[in-house]
Amino acid sequence: MTTEIKLFNKWSFDELKITDEGLVQYITIKPQLVPKSGGQHAKKQFHKSKVNIVERLVNKLFVAGHKGKKHKFSSGTNVGKSFMIMKGIEDAFIKIEENTKENPIQVLITAIENSAPMEEVVTYQRGGSFARNAVITSPQRRIDLALKHIAQGTYQTTTKAKKTLAQALSEQIIGTSKNDTNLLSIREKQRREKEAAGAR
Repeated sequence: MTTEIKLFNKWSFDELKITDEGLVQYITIKPQLVPKSGGQHAKKQFHKSKVNIVERLVNKLFVAGHKGKKHKFSSGTNVGKSFMIMKGIEDAFIKIEENTKENPIQVLITAIENSAPMEEVVTYQRGGSFARNAVITSPQRRIDLALKHIAQGTYQTTTKAKKTLAQALSEQIIGTSKNDTNLLSIREKQRREKEAAGAR
């Protein structure tokens, strides 16, 4: 008899659903007890799609990235021990389960699907001038942007309201899964797609 592997020994990876067909091959939900693979995919190009989606959230929370031209959420201000980030995610998932009565991994997947932009704008030089053109965003980049904006929204909340990581992250994930337009993750998706529509 085999024992089921659950995230943090609490949440099952069975019966999870990815409704966005374009992201099915890029959201990995392979059972994992602890979301830490030791960087075994780090030197393989595009192999981050093989990393468990919860581990990718852990990695993104280490360095949330730029916000505009400011390095407000960049490296050096929010890095720490893996254990601290994973503990924050575990506590956030407990809050998500209490509020939604659903598997928090499924809520995270829904949040990523809702905040992953379909289109964006690229700028390129044509002669002596710059032109803007709408392009379809690749599935890998869609997930990267979704995780980035969830992480940035989380840190933005903890900076302004002095909330704990667990509180801010749980609110971001739940709100994004419900398409709350007040959140950074949903606003950024809408902004990028609106820009793309105007550049066609």
